[in-house]
Amino acid sequence: MPRKLPPLTTLPSFEAAARLLSFSKAAEELHVTHGAISRAIKNLEDQLGVQLFERGTRSVSLTAVGEPYARAVREVLDQLAAATAAATARYSSSTLNVSTSDGFAGRWLVPRLYRFHRAHGDIDVRVSTSGKLTNFLGDGIDVAVRYGSGNYPGLTSEFLTGEEVFPVCSPKLLEGAHPLRTPQDLRHHTLIRDSFPIDWATWLASAGAEGVDPQSGITFDSATFAMESAAQGEGVVLGRTMLVAADLAAGRLVRPFGHALKSPSSFYLVYPPEAIRQRKVKAFRDWLLSEVTPQTD
Repeated sequence: MPRKLPPLTTLPSFEAAARLLSFSKAAEELHVTHGAISRAIKNLEDQLGVQLFERGTRSVSLTAVGEPYARAVREVLDQLAAATAAATARYSSSTLNVSTSDGFAGRWLVPRLYRFHRAHGDIDVRVSTSGKLTNFLGDGIDVAVRYGSGNYPGLTSEFLTGEEVFPVCSPKLLEGAHPLRTPQDLRHHTLIRDSFPIDWATWLASAGAEGVDPQSGITFDSATFAMESAAQGEGVVLGRTMLVAADLAAGRLVRPFGHALKSPSSFYLVYPPEAIRQRKVKAFRDWLLSEVTPQTD
């Protein structure tokens, strides 16, 4: 059923005049003429079929009908203003809201963000790792880094990098009573797991390792905690190319074996198609692609 609405363009004039109890002050506030305010309110009264103001020689006052109507109109206009501010905030703000996993954020993105800030000091970055799937409509997120197939209907999805999965550990596990030399040696060590789809059972089977219990060891919900546990020498974890690159380069983690599995999923930068028109989104997108593209001399 169609809504029965008043002439919407008349409402700001009515609200201002009702709040200020003056057509002249309302005209001043809205930067229009006294006549424009008077005509708007007359039009509104004619459409409603009721009188909203008692007009005196030098003053106006609200009628018994006009007073509650003014309160309702003011509330509606306030709600509309708040909704408009919320809807446009991410497009006008200089803050870029990025959603990603805690593993990607902690092990790859955060250690590199200083380079983005150095190049774009006027753009503030807010990183969310809530784990909630981004819908982009009501959560204020501008861009997301997702790990998956790249098929995200209605969104722009740009490939960042693929992944290989392989065991990593502290260098100290290459020594001692049971040094790691072959996958079979894993039976002497603690297996560390996180929520990654490729698990120890899959990797051990592909490596032909027998006598190793894939369900033993310790489990973390967070890839960051799992990697840190391995770096502290607590056991061996299945590392992923992007998430362990820095620790491998620094020597905090090492690859005891050469065998690796290619992950069926990859990292993608995902955003609504229209978002790329925002300078902050395009700047982050270009920077991110440059960071994952191997640099050549």
